[in-house]
Amino acid sequence: MSLSASGVAINSIMDEKKKVTKAAGKVSLGTLISRVAGFARDIVLAAVYGTTWVTDAYFVAFRIPNLLRELFAEGSVSAGFVPVFIEQLTKEGKDEAKKLAGVVFAFLLCVLIVICLLGILLAPYIASVVARGFMSDPAKFELTIKLIRIMFPFLLFISLAALAMGTLNSLKSFFVPALAPAFFNLALIASVLFMAQRFAVPILAAGIGVTIGGAIQYGVQAAALAKQGFSPRPVFSFSHPGLKKIIKLVLPVVAAMGVTQLNVLISNLFATYLAEGSATYLYYGWRLTHLPIGLFAIAMATALLPSLSEQAARNDLSSFRDTFSFSLRIVFFITIPAMAGLMVMAEPIMNTLFQRGEFTYEGTIGAANALLFYATGIWAFAGLRPVRMAFYSLQDTRTPLKIAVLSVVVNVIFSLMLMGPLKHGGLALANAIAAAVNFSALFFLLRSKLGRIDGVKIIKSFIKTFAASLIMGTVGMIIVGQFTWTRSGKLGEKAGILAASIALCVAVYILVSYLIKSEELSYLIKLRKKKS
Repeated sequence: MSLSASGVAINSIMDEKKKVTKAAGKVSLGTLISRVAGFARDIVLAAVYGTTWVTDAYFVAFRIPNLLRELFAEGSVSAGFVPVFIEQLTKEGKDEAKKLAGVVFAFLLCVLIVICLLGILLAPYIASVVARGFMSDPAKFELTIKLIRIMFPFLLFISLAALAMGTLNSLKSFFVPALAPAFFNLALIASVLFMAQRFAVPILAAGIGVTIGGAIQYGVQAAALAKQGFSPRPVFSFSHPGLKKIIKLVLPVVAAMGVTQLNVLISNLFATYLAEGSATYLYYGWRLTHLPIGLFAIAMATALLPSLSEQAARNDLSSFRDTFSFSLRIVFFITIPAMAGLMVMAEPIMNTLFQRGEFTYEGTIGAANALLFYATGIWAFAGLRPVRMAFYSLQDTRTPLKIAVLSVVVNVIFSLMLMGPLKHGGLALANAIAAAVNFSALFFLLRSKLGRIDGVKIIKSFIKTFAASLIMGTVGMIIVGQFTWTRSGKLGEKAGILAASIALCVAVYILVSYLIKSEELSYLIKLRKKKS
């Protein structure tokens, strides 16, 4: 290769890194707004309903449409639809791509209406599987059934929203799809605040809010699509070759992409046999764990899939490897310190966010325990996103499926081993262990598939990031240990202490990363300088 050709290749790789980083930034901004709205929602739920058998029924019931959302919507639709849609758009043009989107829309609509009707009809049987431990309490079990029926239509709206998201992302529009969940959260908040008192069982208002919120989340993205000239109109042509290709890709993804939710569902099933409040503790612990994953790991994976798909379509494996390696290192650089921070500040965070109204100190300790054990797996939960996207962009959905099955088995085994001594914390830890097994297996299989993936550079970066995070976490533990986190109230005082502690920890992490010459920090600083 000539020097000029080599220079062009290097510039191309650098341009792709910038595109992925900027796109991830847009997703992160939209996701941040959505997460803030999500935590406002959780604060309202905690204050109004507390941590009782009623909230256990609600969160266990919500796991069903949430699991199906992950299985049939965000994960599978994006991973199966985006590579084929981009291929169609690149080779056949906008009109054919629009037709494919309409065909997938019509197909999803037909399938989802049937699934929703079956879910409503079979709610008692579904509840007997996912909430078997509730069957000894008729009131709790009946409430779970009622909530499953109320929330099942959420699946229809959120799946169509996922298709809209995949289409917008393929068109390199990232902000609106990332922002759309904020409207879901606001709808749920409004439902709880203005409708709860109208029901004999106030938690039913939250169930109705879930379905209304799903419809609004889809509507926001449908409007954005219309502006792009891709109005969502069904095209009933189910023999379309693109649809067949997507279905072929989606079926294995249904299991592989949904494994995290499936493992959480298994945890909730086991939690129904534990003390009252266990399922609620797991919900709040998982919500905080998912914050750094959603803010950056999912954002990076969302931006990564179109870029990797384009490189795979061009058979440009050199650029593919470099883009993947860079993305994974950046994900670790941001999420591993978040893992350390959540572990050492679990109790202060739970106390500050939720301990008010019906949410007591007992609830803070239970939720903090769940967060502590979930957080040990953040590096793996986060790393799974880009490594899966690498497989899906290569249109290999079978390998992640096989490893997903293995991780479910690992989760079940460790859940049974740990739920006795560690209670609901053991279930969270089992999830983290399963994610670590899942990521590690996929990482090494991807290396075998591509020949090399800059493994030495990734591991070296991981060690540096881990060391800086360990120092940061130690500083954080010393700071928050100086204060008592048992009292309710005094939100301003506690929030100020917590914010200052987090800011100091971030400063320590950046300083240590600078001293050990972190390449990821250097890149982000250079990118920031170019923007200013």
